[in-house]
Amino acid sequence: MKHLLSIDDLSVDEITTIFETAAEMHDVQHREVKKLPALRGRTVINMFFEDSTRTRSSFEIAGKWLSADVINISAKGSSASKGESLRDTVLTVCAMGVDGLVIRHPASGAARQVSQWVDAIVVNAGDGMHEHPTQALLDAYTLQRRLGSLEGRRVAIVGDLTHSRVFRSNLQCLTKLGADVTVVAPPTLMPSGIEPWSRAAGFATSYDLDEVLPKADAVMMLRVQRERMAGGYFPSAREYTVGYGLTKERLAQLQPDAPICHPGPMNRGLEIAADAADAAQSAVLDQVSAGVAVRMSVLYHLLAGEETAS
Repeated sequence: MKHLLSIDDLSVDEITTIFETAAEMHDVQHREVKKLPALRGRTVINMFFEDSTRTRSSFEIAGKWLSADVINISAKGSSASKGESLRDTVLTVCAMGVDGLVIRHPASGAARQVSQWVDAIVVNAGDGMHEHPTQALLDAYTLQRRLGSLEGRRVAIVGDLTHSRVFRSNLQCLTKLGADVTVVAPPTLMPSGIEPWSRAAGFATSYDLDEVLPKADAVMMLRVQRERMAGGYFPSAREYTVGYGLTKERLAQLQPDAPICHPGPMNRGLEIAADAADAAQSAVLDQVSAGVAVRMSVLYHLLAGEETAS
C-alpha cells in the first residue's frame, strides 16, 4: 500500500490488517503516556483546503501519538489563498523533505492527482463529493466492534447521498466486508444512475425509511450538506425531518441494540434528533475515538515500513 486514496485500493485482507493494528492502537488512548516511537523522525503535513474538526484533529493526534512531526496547513493560511495552484503548493511543501501528506480538497480526484506529483505518501482525507476512505474504515471498525463480523449484517445508510463522499466510501467498505447495505434518501438526494450501480455493486435502494429501519442491524445517518446545494432539494427542513430524519418516534422502530452512526458534524433536529444522537445505542462518540486509532493504523502501515515494524 503506497497511498490511501480510495477504499477500492484496499483488499479485504488489507482492511482486516488495518483493523487489527487499530485495535492495538486503541489501547494507547487509555494510557497515561500516549506515545509510541513508530514514526519518530517522520514528518507528516496535514493540508486541509476545506474546514474540518474531527478529521484534521484526529490525524494530528494520530501522527503525534506515533511520534511523527506533524504540521497543519490550511488554505486560508497558505499561498493557495494568494492564487497558488495546488500543484505548486504540494511540490513546494514536498521539496522540504516531508514523508507524508494528508490532504482534504473540494475537488474530486485531487488526492489521486497529488499522488502523481509527489514522492511522499498521500492519504485522502476527503476529496469533493468523491471519497473519504479513512472515515469509511473507522465507521466499519466501529460497527465491527459493536456487532462482530459484518458478514450478512443489514446496514442502512440514510440521507444526503448525492453530496456525500462518506456514503461512497462506506458503500465500498461495508459491501467488501459482507454487509447487506440499503441506501435510503428522498428522490432528489438519490444519486442519478444509482439503479445500475446498485445491481453491479450488490446493494439495495429505498425511498421509505420506515420500511427499512425495523430490519436494520445498524443505521448510519448522513449530514444534509446544505453548503453544497445550489437549489431546493427539499421544500423545508421540517419536511425533510418528517420524511427522512431519525426522530424520537423512529428511534423506537430500531432494534434496541442497533448502533446509530453519524460521521458528523450533526445537524441536530434535521437528520437526527437529540434523542437518537444521545441514545444508549448511539455510536457517534465511539466513531470519534475509533478515528484516532484507525488513522494511527493507516499512518503506521504507510510510513513505518517493514524495517520499523520489525
